[in-house]
Amino acid sequence: MEGSRFLKELALYAASAGLSYLVLCAALRKLDANHAASKKALKQKREIAKRLGRPLTNTNQYEDVIACDVINPVHIDVEFESVGGLDKIKRELFELIILPLRRPELFSHGKLLSPQKGVLLYGPPGTGKTMLAKAIAKESGAVFINVRVSNLMSKWFGDAQKLVAAVFTLAHKLQPAIIFIDEVDSFLGQRRSTDHEAMANMKTEFMSLWDGFTTDQNARVMVLAATNRPSELDEAILRRFPQSFEIGIPGRSERVKILKVVLKGERIDEDIDYDYIAGLCESFTGSDIFELCKQAAYFPVRQLLEEEKKGKAPQIPRALKQSDLEKALSNFRKVKRGKSEYRYALHSPSWLGNAETDVDDPVQNAILKISDIMNHIHSNNRTESEA
Repeated sequence: MEGSRFLKELALYAASAGLSYLVLCAALRKLDANHAASKKALKQKREIAKRLGRPLTNTNQYEDVIACDVINPVHIDVEFESVGGLDKIKRELFELIILPLRRPELFSHGKLLSPQKGVLLYGPPGTGKTMLAKAIAKESGAVFINVRVSNLMSKWFGDAQKLVAAVFTLAHKLQPAIIFIDEVDSFLGQRRSTDHEAMANMKTEFMSLWDGFTTDQNARVMVLAATNRPSELDEAILRRFPQSFEIGIPGRSERVKILKVVLKGERIDEDIDYDYIAGLCESFTGSDIFELCKQAAYFPVRQLLEEEKKGKAPQIPRALKQSDLEKALSNFRKVKRGKSEYRYALHSPSWLGNAETDVDDPVQNAILKISDIMNHIHSNNRTESEA
């Protein structure tokens, strides 16, 4: 009788302890800030392992979070042929980055031929820096880890450093790998006394781990970064980029190549003079040329809609003509001029607001604004002398 009672009490205690354990585990999961991200990362990790054809079982919870930013090179649709112009830079990038990742045996003899561990792409916005980074990953076959600062931040003390470390450890496990940081100045900018402690610790951790990988001659891991403001990068970061390439405003011959790349595969008129259009696109970036062609592509659609209203019903829009590009170019210039005038008005003193801005010639605009400045200074001096 007492034995059966003891067994019942023991079973009750065991059930109570098991229930308490489950409640405690559920509460801890609710309190874990990275639980949702870890759950999503675990699913992403299985998909990545399936795409890469290799298992990712030996990873920790922080590497699972970073795994969400891993891109398989097979699924990147940008190649070197997709980037118009920049032939010399593409050739140098092939020799410095792609060839060591593809043929590591050629660079395993001595220290002088060791692969580059840091490459910086800098230049004005819209010149194709991010496209070049994707093309490098595609051509090299390397796993592409797109680092986002938001994924490295955590409200728990010390987690940010562990997530930064996970970027490098995961890249080492997936090598050949490219760690890509877009707008790197926002993450690895100048270190100042006003920086938050967590951000300063992240920068220090990133640089120390980066140096750790440079001592491993066999690691096929490279940091690739892009920025519009290289002057704002920390000096220690610039030292870790032994190779840097300026992706500047394309010249006329490069604009011709960009036009041909953008219009490749589209329904266009055979009589388009690419060199003439490229000459009209002075100071245009690759992104500007792409947007220009997109605007021009709407003109055949508008004409089709107008013909439908008149009772004519063509099946597909007509081919893109040179006149469409020229009309789009006139509208595009007005938008660009409006943007520049708006930006000038935001950053100029209020007493410069009366300067004439309706002159098409930028030189005349500059002369008028300088004249207004001189008149303002002269009037101030005259007022002071009269006083």
